[in-house]
Amino acid sequence: MNSARLRRFTAVSVLAVTAACAVPAIAQEAAPAASVDEGFADGGIVVTATRRSERAVDVPIAVSALSGEKLDVLNSSGQDIRFLSARVPSLLIESSFGRTFPRFYIRGLGNTDFSADAAQPVSVVYDNVALESPMLKAFPAFDLENVEVLKGPQGTLFGRNTPAGVVKLTSKRPSEELDGHVSASWATYNTVNLEAAVGAPLTDKLRFRVAGLVQRRDDWVKNDYAQTINERKFEGYQDYAGRIQFEYEDGPLDILVNAHARSLKGSARLFRANAIKPGTNDLVDGYDIEHTAQNGSNPQTLESWGANVQASYEFDGLGSLYSITAWERASVFSRGDIDGGFPGIVPFQVQTGGTTTPKEFSQELRFASKKFGDVSFQAGAYYFNQNLENESGSWSNTNSYTPTSVAHLDNETYAFFGSVEYTPVDSLILRGGVRWSHDKRFSVLVNGDDIDAVTGISTGSAKGSKWSWDGSATYKLSNFTSVYARVASGYLGAALKNDTAAGVATMAKPQTTTSYEIGFKGEQPGLFSFALDGYYFDTKNIQLTAVGGSTNVTQLMNARKAIGYGAEAEFSATPIENLVLTLGGSYNHTELKDRDLFVAPCGGGCTVTDPLVTVGGTTLASINGNRLPQAPRWIGNGTLRYAVPLGNDNEIFAYTDWSYRSKINLFLYDSVEFTGKAFLEGGLRAGYRDNQRGYEVAAFARNITNQIRVVGAIDFNNLTAMLNEPRIIGGEVRFNF
Repeated sequence: MNSARLRRFTAVSVLAVTAACAVPAIAQEAAPAASVDEGFADGGIVVTATRRSERAVDVPIAVSALSGEKLDVLNSSGQDIRFLSARVPSLLIESSFGRTFPRFYIRGLGNTDFSADAAQPVSVVYDNVALESPMLKAFPAFDLENVEVLKGPQGTLFGRNTPAGVVKLTSKRPSEELDGHVSASWATYNTVNLEAAVGAPLTDKLRFRVAGLVQRRDDWVKNDYAQTINERKFEGYQDYAGRIQFEYEDGPLDILVNAHARSLKGSARLFRANAIKPGTNDLVDGYDIEHTAQNGSNPQTLESWGANVQASYEFDGLGSLYSITAWERASVFSRGDIDGGFPGIVPFQVQTGGTTTPKEFSQELRFASKKFGDVSFQAGAYYFNQNLENESGSWSNTNSYTPTSVAHLDNETYAFFGSVEYTPVDSLILRGGVRWSHDKRFSVLVNGDDIDAVTGISTGSAKGSKWSWDGSATYKLSNFTSVYARVASGYLGAALKNDTAAGVATMAKPQTTTSYEIGFKGEQPGLFSFALDGYYFDTKNIQLTAVGGSTNVTQLMNARKAIGYGAEAEFSATPIENLVLTLGGSYNHTELKDRDLFVAPCGGGCTVTDPLVTVGGTTLASINGNRLPQAPRWIGNGTLRYAVPLGNDNEIFAYTDWSYRSKINLFLYDSVEFTGKAFLEGGLRAGYRDNQRGYEVAAFARNITNQIRVVGAIDFNNLTAMLNEPRIIGGEVRFNF
């Protein structure tokens, strides 16, 4: 779409709402998750998984919600978006780029590809805007109203195709009264976390909210290689983020303007050569995570900004029309010593990196009707355009840079979607939805650093259209218990991967998922709530990326299909006064099914347990029957809070949280060394809270058992590992007003 057409499309879309009436209010779309909403009969936990505020027991979707103190505690000590990993059933998040490139997995479905142009089956929706680039999905989580994790395909209600699920983050909106907070914490490795937010009305129709975040940590890993001319320390960062919102409300019209930005400078992910003990998945004896020895450099910077305009107009007696117009962009530089060592301890030297610049524009129009008798509906249109450029290169041991390639990707989507809800009797809710998507992708890759060069070009294009759908039934056993069944399909368009040797891009066929789910939900407001579900999915032509191998490349491919099945459960209760307990867990079985699919295993040093064959002198591993990478069978989590009241609305409290995930495969093939061990992580927070004066003083610890695990690896060179963060201990002061 050229710039003139893009401007016209934007203008028409925004004006479609504002021109509906010359009278200027926003119908707030998101109610706080995991909270009691007095606007609903008898209260109840409220979520927005269906793009409306609804009681969780009425929603036929497996949805987990985090809000309030639980969200604040889990997100303490300078953590990035990965703090959500394993904190709800079936969700895992990892990164081989540190704080700039998170990869999400729900029920085992995800993508381990570290390329900037890789498509991800889990959608991140931040303030109602679907983000495609992982570098935009990395925007910090601060001053949030709630986080919701929706499992299974969600394409008929959310902007981008979502075959695995949605992670939905919602910021606190501008306040009708003065409201805000300030918090400051200091912890191990000089970790500092500062957050502040304030919201207030400017007039009777206009209000604002400003929020900011500062996170920093010293470089805490010492480089013991004396001959290096590069960094002497690694793993520190300085991360700044801010957001400002203005909301104008007058009668049926509501307009919310959101602008946000981020600036990060620090160390990229540290690759640790020879960290894994051969023949095991243990770290080598006596391994010290605060030391490394390498001659390379690991700098990383990120600059990003975005803005969106969300408007709604409520037509009396009919429903509301919503418009969401969003622009997002980032510029990320990352360089890594991916061999993880120095000459003599690794077979050969590799230092690579480059600059990536994603730019995204999206526009959604959606009408949500009132209930007409027994029927209500939603219908909408969606447009998405992504422009991405990526320059890659390599560095010598003396920091001489050689550009190797520059790539350009255009990614465009048109979609129409709708859903209908029918309530033939008060106890039964029937829902159905459809979506039509049309995707177009074009990519070009050039050797060197000149995108306009005419030699060494690899190009590719792909386009296609697809219908997806869902249907569900919810039966209310009582006002606060229900059972549901849901069938849904998901779609991920064709993917491209440039190949300079072949001169044409490799294409993976579109991926389709059909999911079947049944569930049981219940609650007694203020006492307990629970949710149980079981599911099965069948993903045909699943898109896979073989990462690494002896040539350290990413190879795009399709497997005939993958299946998954499992169960998820969540429970919260207040068994006695001042004691709050939450528990969650999931069992997720995934399995690849393709007898003709083989991948190249590690370049050396690992013990492959898959059947091996030799094709044209190359050793390959059969991955038929393997589980998907980064897909643990078991995830469990729990929290416990106990308070001792002191009178005058003061208290002493203790809060502990724990998460567990079972072992994981780090790659598509199975091997002893590249199987991540089970991981148990705990946190503790204890302090004094004066609710009357609005302040809190607390001490906290993250990863209190200091359990260190291999969470990622590089397999082309030697047994190079990436590790989780060690124990962090600190203190925090917080003021609310």
